[in-house]
Amino acid sequence: MVVTGAHGGSVTVPCQYERQFRDHTKYWCRGPIYELCKIVVKTPRRPQKDRSSIADDKEAGVFTVTLTSLRESDKDKYWCVIARPGRNVYAEVKLRVSHSVITTTTTTTTATTILEKDLISWWATLRWILFIVMLCCLVSTHIAVWRITAVGNQL
Repeated sequence: MVVTGAHGGSVTVPCQYERQFRDHTKYWCRGPIYELCKIVVKTPRRPQKDRSSIADDKEAGVFTVTLTSLRESDKDKYWCVIARPGRNVYAEVKLRVSHSVITTTTTTTTATTILEKDLISWWATLRWILFIVMLCCLVSTHIAVWRITAVGNQL
């Protein structure tokens, strides 16, 4: 998702999620790589910090992050994150700060599809890992049977 806000203005980013994540902690973090990003605001404990705030509408299935008094230094990669056991669900948001007048906040897509794609990608990766592990077990068993048979034939 790409979001553009006017220098000195504010921007609001909607991060949609599925009903199953309604009671999970949500947060907004900043950094080029998700695994190393720094948490800016978080539900429910740090809903507001400096110029950033976060609100979670559990009925609508969307948490909204607002950044105010935008500066050029705010231009960066951010992440909508849902904390959950195992691997968190996250979506990338690129924030651009424009010096021209912008009357509305521009978003290219909603985070729902990105979050769903990430979850699907995670399961696709897990399936490949399980396939490789099972293949290794099959090969190991085959080698063990072959060695036992070879030893039996020598006796």
